[in-house]
Amino acid sequence: MVKAVRVHQVGGPEALIYEGIDLPAPGTGEVHVRQHAVGLNFIDVYYRTGLYKAPSLPFIVGNEAAGEVVAVGPGVTDFHPGDRVAYYSNLGGYASERNIAAERLVRLPDHITYEQGAVLMLKGLTVWYLLHKTFKVEPGHRVLIHAAAGGIGLIACQWAKALGANVIGTVGSKAKAELALANGCDHVILYNEENFVERVRQISRNELCDVVYDGVGKTTFPGSLSCLRPRGLFVSFGNASGPVPPFSLAELNTHGSLFATRPKLNDHIATRADLIEGADTLFAAVISGKLHLPINHAYALKDAAQAHIDLESRKTTGASILKP
Repeated sequence: MVKAVRVHQVGGPEALIYEGIDLPAPGTGEVHVRQHAVGLNFIDVYYRTGLYKAPSLPFIVGNEAAGEVVAVGPGVTDFHPGDRVAYYSNLGGYASERNIAAERLVRLPDHITYEQGAVLMLKGLTVWYLLHKTFKVEPGHRVLIHAAAGGIGLIACQWAKALGANVIGTVGSKAKAELALANGCDHVILYNEENFVERVRQISRNELCDVVYDGVGKTTFPGSLSCLRPRGLFVSFGNASGPVPPFSLAELNTHGSLFATRPKLNDHIATRADLIEGADTLFAAVISGKLHLPINHAYALKDAAQAHIDLESRKTTGASILKP
């Protein structure tokens, strides 16, 4: 019997129930995948708490994983048993095995492990679209990345630095500051000890930033606008501290004719061509050595509740995975 972590009623970490489920044969266009590693992400918390609404109850948490093909359903010709694959797909990830639409799968290159694949498909593809599509980072740009020692943050800092940017990151502790500095940050701000807006002004000599990547949300939002140069871009892509509250568009005018956007990954990989473009660019960056993937925490799938506790209490750094 397949093991999975399901939510029967939204709530705290105790809502994550590890249990056996029946898995039917893959349907038309589907692939049966035995999962070797599953990515842990804050979006999993959003679904568990009900901030993001799942289509129905109960549901299986999780959005990215990597494994091997066990069987394919009718009409699937691009994948075969034994293929190494990875995916990003809304829900269904916290399981030892699952069925998934073939069109959402990508092949893992030989030089990328299952563990790396499991953290690349949501976190890596998110960084890909943030730095290449939402705002095209180029040499000389100054970027501010909040939560620079997190799973997305460390990848974003490395990639932004590889693209030639001057990278400023915010973190919550000295240990996280050392980690961020080792992964591409030129300057790190301890937001618990320093006013990050004032430090950005000091670091930039009042020139401020071309773009702010903000996955924290409520607590960083007001200051993020103050860190942008005139006509800079505020990119809100997450709500780790809660959603950004409604605000007047006049604030963008007041801070210097700013731009603001709230993008999401699904819109950037809506077609298979987009998915393949993103995955190919990402895998190439890893294989070339531009990106290193620090997987600092691994939990057994049955310990998903503890993983959520650690994630929400900011105990984790870099990427974390669950092992079925």
